[in-house]
Amino acid sequence: MTKPIQTNAAFDVAIAGGGYVGLSLALALKSADPGMEVAVIDPKPMAALDKDPRASAIAAAASRMLDQLGIWEEILPSAQPINEMIVTDSSLRDTVRPVFLTFDGQVTDGEPFAHMVPNGVMLPALYRKASALGVEFLAPDTAASFSNSAEEVSITLASGRDVTARLLVAADGVRSRLRDLSGIKTLHWDYGQAGIVTTVRHERPHNGRAEEHFLPAGPFAILPLTGNRSSLVWTERTADARRLAEGDEFTFEIELERRFGHHLGKVELDGARNAYPLGLRLARDFVRNRFALVGDAAHGIHPIAGQGLNLGFKDVAALAEVLVEARRLGQDIGTLDVLERYERWRRFDTFQMGVVTDVLNRLFSNDLSVVRAIRDFGLGLVDRMPSLKSRFISEAAGLAGPTPKLLLGEAI
Repeated sequence: MTKPIQTNAAFDVAIAGGGYVGLSLALALKSADPGMEVAVIDPKPMAALDKDPRASAIAAAASRMLDQLGIWEEILPSAQPINEMIVTDSSLRDTVRPVFLTFDGQVTDGEPFAHMVPNGVMLPALYRKASALGVEFLAPDTAASFSNSAEEVSITLASGRDVTARLLVAADGVRSRLRDLSGIKTLHWDYGQAGIVTTVRHERPHNGRAEEHFLPAGPFAILPLTGNRSSLVWTERTADARRLAEGDEFTFEIELERRFGHHLGKVELDGARNAYPLGLRLARDFVRNRFALVGDAAHGIHPIAGQGLNLGFKDVAALAEVLVEARRLGQDIGTLDVLERYERWRRFDTFQMGVVTDVLNRLFSNDLSVVRAIRDFGLGLVDRMPSLKSRFISEAAGLAGPTPKLLLGEAI
């Protein structure tokens, strides 16, 4: 039950955005410091969280964090381990798609490098746990404007209510309005592509294998779900993606079959089709006085490497650790000297991943024979280098580089 909020209520941290990043940040802060007053502001009613039809790839580090936060056991029955991953490179007219790269899906014995988890399971679990710990929910509502002073940030909600906090965190997505209001600029360009996201059902079991087919228009990813189902992330040129997502189901399934193949038997739609524009957007700064960006508000990248959500979880773990430790030292969590510790921790990693995904997308989203020969040689070379493959698995699992405590499964 959402608690009534009084006008001019004061919080330590107000989080704008009740998606997986905003909810997990609220839960992480409240779990580590029960005395911290935390609020989540979101335009959706929290009761609608289980209606999200999408699924997300949760890296091993993120699942360790969710376990430490006390919700992984609830999520696990609906989570599908990714036991293997294959990468192919071909055109639509090719009758055979040679496999150039394979990955064993384990980080350690019995620990897959990732799971596929339905958002409609993960989001309600985050909300219930955060609510039980005393996180306040201002929903449905939005942060319409805010202003900073030396001691606090004043937030005016769309409903007309005013709240204050020591820190405002924007977790309101790649088109973050709060980021724009803060004056933080972004590096941005559009790829001329859109990602079609949907769920399909197939006759044969996938055995936990994920597939990424590099096709001329962009990657076509088949990601295993529980049962004989898979989640698709299908990249096409924007006009083609809209036509497929908005057109009739018969045409969609014909085009789907051309890309999916017949190795899992008959394939049919098992959910709604949605198309999302793809581009690169990186915030030039992650913080201002009493203001911080997390998740897609700080970095929107191409889904080619499946790391967008896991970058957001890394932001959560890093910011939570910085804020909790600052409070334990008696510091003001909203000041720049505290928030810049978080920025230094996360900005290089996100810029690096943005560059990597940008280069990969440009390299693989074409049908130039010379370029294809070079990239296929490179994929084959990587496949013969176990140490390099292990490094890629570590990156995909979210365990490379300086790692916050929560992502190691440790309490802050």
